Amino acid sequence: MPNDSSRDRMSLNPESQERGGRGVRVIVTGQVGLDKRPFLEQVVELAMDNGREVSLFNVGERMSAEAPDIVSERILDLPRQRLTALRRSVFKDILQKASTGANVIVNTHATFRWKHGLFHAYDHHQIAEFDADLYVTLVDDVDAVHERLQREHEIDHTLKDILVWREEEIVVTQAMAEAIAGYGRALVLSRGNPSINAQSLYRLMFEPQRKRVYPSFPMTHVLDLPDVLKEIEGFREVLAKHFITFDPGDLDEKRLLFDAGEATKRGRDRVEVEVNGRSVTLAVSDITLVAKDIDAQIYARDFKLIEQSDMIVSYIPVLPDGRPAISSGVERELQHAFECTKEVYVIWRGGGEPSPFVTETATRVFSSLPELLSYCTDRGYIAG
Repeated sequence: MPNDSSRDRMSLNPESQERGGRGVRVIVTGQVGLDKRPFLEQVVELAMDNGREVSLFNVGERMSAEAPDIVSERILDLPRQRLTALRRSVFKDILQKASTGANVIVNTHATFRWKHGLFHAYDHHQIAEFDADLYVTLVDDVDAVHERLQREHEIDHTLKDILVWREEEIVVTQAMAEAIAGYGRALVLSRGNPSINAQSLYRLMFEPQRKRVYPSFPMTHVLDLPDVLKEIEGFREVLAKHFITFDPGDLDEKRLLFDAGEATKRGRDRVEVEVNGRSVTLAVSDITLVAKDIDAQIYARDFKLIEQSDMIVSYIPVLPDGRPAISSGVERELQHAFECTKEVYVIWRGGGEPSPFVTETATRVFSSLPELLSYCTDRGYIAG
């Protein structure tokens, strides 16, 4: 009997949907400052390149278009009743389009936090009628969101605010999905590395038979080893070529904590970071204030990415002194994947034999990436 994941995949099969007159329906949420539209337009273009049409509805823009008398940046200052009426009007158009069998992506927020507090940004009955196949929350690095907010929005905020808003979007979107569709349809996807992650969203929509993979690899203690980093980057690229990947390395907020630490050692109270092609100055005190939040969200998010994957593939390279570059974080990821009954694969490039903390959780251990790919091809995970 198929499990929940299998049922979700069957419901997302494009051929069966076309026979039933239903296209693929996706709701994409995410906090202010993400600039989701260009990312989603890449997904639409990918679909077009593959002979599929996808209609993208940007709810905020359409609400502003229906209220030309309102300054768009101040639309949340409207009375709640009018704001709700605008949103419902826009969503009626979305429902009508979806009823024609079109493939539809809805770009919206799950929540709003404004002067009068936090409130949800959707109508439950309309969302239930839309009945999305996927509920995806896009996320990005805190400094990337901060830079866009400074450049494009007049919104007072702190780094702490950005982290809180992101968490609210993830939690409320998951609650929305579970209330309407049950467990398994709410996903978190990074906006970073847009070419690969736009491809991942396209594949989630139209190639759901592809395996979902969490790439696991050491990060912190190989930062000063360019050859090892290049090896790991090649591993990540190969997995992204063949699978739907939820790559933890696409968000890199831990570097802010390292940068703040180095600045403190040098007696500086500011950090210069390059983000979105621009230089941004952050106060060391602001970064230090959210250090625990960043670590906590990394921990929770990476576990969520593992839970929404079918399997984890962990790459353990060799350090210059011949030791395996395995970290406590990688071991914890392997253990979590094992406890979630995922397929657990390890590519052990390190010297000596893997420890029991690896072998006792691994479905199988390989000596090289080509060996893993051959195994996956034999099992039908990769088209030969």
